[in-house]
Amino acid sequence: MKIALGTVQFGMRYGIANTGGQTSPDEVGEILAYARSQGVDTLDTAIGYGESEAVLGGHALNGWKVISKIGSVPTDCKDTAAWVKERILGSLSRLRIPALYALLLHSPRQLLEAKGDEIYSALNSAKEEGIIGKFGVSIYNPRELDMLVDRYPFGIVQAPFNILDHRLVDSGWMGRLQAAGVEIHVRSLFLQGLLLMSESERPKTFLRWKNLWTAWSAWLEQTHQSALEACLRFVLAHPEINRAVVGVDSLKQIQEICAATSGEAPSVPSSIRSDDEELLNPSCWSNL
Repeated sequence: MKIALGTVQFGMRYGIANTGGQTSPDEVGEILAYARSQGVDTLDTAIGYGESEAVLGGHALNGWKVISKIGSVPTDCKDTAAWVKERILGSLSRLRIPALYALLLHSPRQLLEAKGDEIYSALNSAKEEGIIGKFGVSIYNPRELDMLVDRYPFGIVQAPFNILDHRLVDSGWMGRLQAAGVEIHVRSLFLQGLLLMSESERPKTFLRWKNLWTAWSAWLEQTHQSALEACLRFVLAHPEINRAVVGVDSLKQIQEICAATSGEAPSVPSSIRSDDEELLNPSCWSNL
């Protein structure tokens, strides 16, 4: 299955639609067991996801492909290689595994700054040492790749992509990454749960896109799909995508997600697409 399990909710409360808070360690075990039974083999976590790595490390992770992420190297850091390695070893210790499947940079633009070459060299060294299998970047906008990819080859890229947000395709980067043999992981399939909300549940700050929500509801009714089915099937219908990261905070959610993946993906009308950064980037929502 192309689904990867996002684990931020295992370590902290996260997401505009999250009403249950942080998932309990016991339920995390149930989620992992069920996901594995459905063919899910990839976990997506990060040092910055609160207690997520430690919670995951409380469960047997043999057989899982574990991806983690590191933040920015401090500007006053005297030994970049040692800093990067220390972060990786810390993740491995918390996760209780010998190596990461992949490591992503949460702040890839730092590669274009003064420490860029040192960071890239440190990642290569970690790969050669065998404590990470591959490395890459987690981006917020495909435009970031315009400056990064020619200078620094990566093995994996994670980017936002959903039924509203087609920038990864429209920019040409999805095809270019696949042609270069780069593993493509996408996230934000549900736009932090915003796409799964009913009109009454959706915060009023999003009323400025009322026409979009009206078209979204009408199309779902016309195509006889639930919002969950439409979001998943749209993304999974793209063969270039290796993994689609979905975050869950309950066993019920992963069960519903796995059940909703199979089925046809009708073509998406232009009326429910958007290029508006203020909608597509959750970091902008606090300013709405």
